[in-house]
Amino acid sequence: MTRFLTWMLGRLPIGWLQLTHNKGRFAAALAGVAFANVLVFVQLGMMGALTGSTLQPYELFEADILISASDAKSLTEGGNVARVHMLQALTVPEVASAAPVYITKVDWRVQEDQIAGLQLVGLPIEAIDFMAPVLRPQFLQLALPDTALVDRKTRGGTEEFFNSLSPETPAIFEMNNRQIKLIGTLQIGAGFSADGNLVMSDQSVLRLSPSRSSGAPDHILLKVQPGASVERAVELLKQVLPTDTLKIRSFAKAAADEQAYQTSEKPVGIIFGFGTIIGVLVGIVIVYQVLSTDVADHLKEYATFKAMGFSQGFFLGIIFEEAMILAVLGFFPGALAATGIYKMLALKSGLPVGLTLARALIVFVGTLAACALSGTIATRRLAHADPADLF
Repeated sequence: MTRFLTWMLGRLPIGWLQLTHNKGRFAAALAGVAFANVLVFVQLGMMGALTGSTLQPYELFEADILISASDAKSLTEGGNVARVHMLQALTVPEVASAAPVYITKVDWRVQEDQIAGLQLVGLPIEAIDFMAPVLRPQFLQLALPDTALVDRKTRGGTEEFFNSLSPETPAIFEMNNRQIKLIGTLQIGAGFSADGNLVMSDQSVLRLSPSRSSGAPDHILLKVQPGASVERAVELLKQVLPTDTLKIRSFAKAAADEQAYQTSEKPVGIIFGFGTIIGVLVGIVIVYQVLSTDVADHLKEYATFKAMGFSQGFFLGIIFEEAMILAVLGFFPGALAATGIYKMLALKSGLPVGLTLARALIVFVGTLAACALSGTIATRRLAHADPADLF
């Protein structure tokens, strides 16, 4: 390592030699940097799981425009939309088709001792074009009353159980005093607000919820004519529909708005954001303590160099060398530990947690920056001090 650093730096790697002179302190410093990396990785992983699980329900649909109540913050939060607005939307030439969506939450006893809270989504069978293409063949089977497709990633479910489901071998359970048949599966995933998803026809959903009216869906999905502009269609719809009670957006914008809402306004998103900041601060403090202690231990040597005419840049180079070594060597064990934690979290929670290349690069660059900042702070004492003052 010494030879490699000598070749790379073009000089004796003083920083590396100072760090490795005390093996115990060096190991503790690397452990501290790795720990800070793990903190940041876990917080970013949970933030990524939050944004990923937020977008998962949108993958059920294929639509261009979403009409929601003006107070709608997400697919599950907000008031209802009068179905008459769907008919009004169809009068806009750019709009090709429309469909109402009914969303609610139900409980399912996935095992004898475990109840899963599911997000129930209902859509008219004739609106099959609004379902994701991969789900359309199964969705047609929901024309039979009280049949449903269940999310095979539902927390608490077993692979054996989900593999056994078919129209010929359905699983029957009671929900709201009705017998529901699970005749197949889909794959969406659990989130922070639901343990899984359940898809039925709109009529089956309405039978499960007698107090609900077919004339008041939760949202309205629209598709535009081939070649038509979605933005243009949205502007025309705003001229036809009451914008004071409705929120009219492209489907992509609705998903982005909910993602921003979950990460910047909901408590869980804010907590993960602050957790990331705390992890970075912990890393800066740990590296600063290591480097400032190293500077204090070698003040006489630095004073000698300064008396010989070496500039502040020389000292910064040594400290930056130490900081980069700590950053690089502390990153890899931190990333390895975070990968194991991600796998455990994904297995136990069903959340979409995983180490992506982009996240690894962000943490690596952030680690380098944090260590460089710590090194800059640690050399303040040397900046304007007289060599005699350092002895």
